[in-house]
Parts: sequence; structure tokens; C-alpha cells
Amino acid sequence: MARLAGVSVATASKAINGRKQVKDSTRQRVIAAAEELAFTPNSLARALLAGRTGTVGLLTSDLEGRFVIPILMGAEDAFGVDAVNVFLCDARGDAIREQHHLRALLSRRVDGLIVVGRQTDPRRSLGHDIPVPVVYAYAPSDDPSDFSITPDNVQAGRLAVEHLVACGRTRIAHVAGELAYAAARDRAAGAQAALAAAGLELVGDVMYSEWSERWGRDATALILAQHPEIDAVICGSDQISRGALDTARDLGREVPGDLAIIGFDNWEVLTTNARPELTSIDANLQQLGRVAAERVFAALDGEDIGQGTHYLPGRLVIRASTVARR
Repeated sequence: MARLAGVSVATASKAINGRKQVKDSTRQRVIAAAEELAFTPNSLARALLAGRTGTVGLLTSDLEGRFVIPILMGAEDAFGVDAVNVFLCDARGDAIREQHHLRALLSRRVDGLIVVGRQTDPRRSLGHDIPVPVVYAYAPSDDPSDFSITPDNVQAGRLAVEHLVACGRTRIAHVAGELAYAAARDRAAGAQAALAAAGLELVGDVMYSEWSERWGRDATALILAQHPEIDAVICGSDQISRGALDTARDLGREVPGDLAIIGFDNWEVLTTNARPELTSIDANLQQLGRVAAERVFAALDGEDIGQGTHYLPGRLVIRASTVARR
């Protein structure tokens, strides 16, 4: 390759590895020669020269959870671009098991760590004695000097109300999940803010309980008995939304004609198999995983990735349960 490009082996190596000491014209000539010869750099050799092992640890608390898998998929997508090997460890919510996995990952000399929580409530920091970059995903660290990225549930709550108002709904109720979860409280706060901005008030109080279809059925029946005038229900999750749909159907309330229903999470096995299909707020979890991986790469390249908790906006996925009125 060096001979074809008309440069020394040392210059060809610098060009392929992105060193700054090479002119752009020379770099382009080396890259063209490499493409002609179908040359692929040895990733292991490059990693060793950089003092890296080409491995990253993914430490999760809930591998079976609905939200962890898409985050891990997004991170692996980003890692795959640079052919980084991933060690995945599941602590199953146990602090002792987490410490065991952490020691095991560090003993393998991973280049960085992504710590994925099981919910969006802050979690305990791993501390600052860890010799590699650490990024917290989904569950932010309780230490503001760590870098964390988590879904913006306040924005998600606002987005739900803004969509319902745009569909002509003005009498909106809210059936939420468990009060102990930050996600439920944050979505309620965002919804209340959007209602106030629209000059509206929530019908009744936010109703908190479990994240289940059963709760969705029971709560919707109660709110319709107390406030039959409502024309929309914000549901704390897609599971709750499915329960709300059941009750609306049982009570002869047409969705979306009489009652619009919107949920959160965009769990497609629920949203696309519902009748009608459910509008939902997607938390962009795969993108969250990709961003976490990119931040690890940036830290390894010496970039200051900053501190604190960063919030990733959700996106509205409109389906038949909230079709705008004519």
C-alpha cells in the first residue's frame, strides 16, 4: 500500500490511523491506495498501539426488563461501527452482585463502562476510583459530577397533552403508574404544565397505582363514573392504555370518537395489536444507548464529556386512538 501511494511505511501508517502529521493530499492518496488494495487496518494492533483492549463493559440491573434491551441494542450498534467487543453483565438489582461484576470487568481491562439502570430514578454512583470512563444510562447517577443520560419524561408529559389539545380535546384525565417512580411523577408534571399553558385544568386528580392493564381498566371505569364528560385519558404506560381501551369498549365509549387515549413507551407488541392501535410517546431508548456509547468513545479520545444529567427528548407516535376530530 505504501509503495502504491508513493510514501514511506511510517507515513502510510500515520495516514491510515488519522495522525495529524500527514498532509490532506497525502492522506487521500494513501486512502485511495488502501481502497484499491482492499486493505483493512488490524483493529487489534491499532488498539494495542493506543493502549486499549477494544472492549467495553455493559453493566445492567435488569436484563429481563422491557427498557434495558433497546438501550443495549443501541449501544451495541454504536460499538459495532468500530468493532468493539462488549462484555454484558446483569446485576439483577443486587448491589453485591454489581460490585462483583464491576471487579470482573475491570480485571478484563475494559476500556470503558456503561451502567444501565432499571428505572429513571437516580441510582448510587460507582464512585470516582474507577480507572476508565463511566457513562450512566436510563437511571442517572446521584453524583452530579458523573455523566448521565436519561429520557426526558417531563417533555414526554407535555408532548402527550399538546397532542391531545391539538386533536381538540379539552377535558383530559390522567391515569398514571406508581407514585414511587420518577417517570410517573415527571410525566404528570409535564402534563400539568402543558395543560396550564393551554389554559386548561386536569379533570380530577392524577390517579397513581400499578403499571398494569388491570389498573387501567379499574381507573378508567372510576374516572368515567365520576366525570363522564371527559374526552381524553393520558395513561402512564401502554399497559395501562390497553386496560383503558377495554373499559371504554365495555362502557360503549367509542375510541377515538368519544374518548382519545394516549400512552407512553411505544411498546409495539401492545400498541400495534390494540384495537384501535394506540398512540404513544416513544422514549427513543435505542438512541439513548447509542449516545451513551458515543460518550464513552469521546472520553477515550480525551474529550471532556461534561457532567450532570442530560435528558433525551421522546417522540410522538400517532395511531388511531387519538385521531383528531373534524
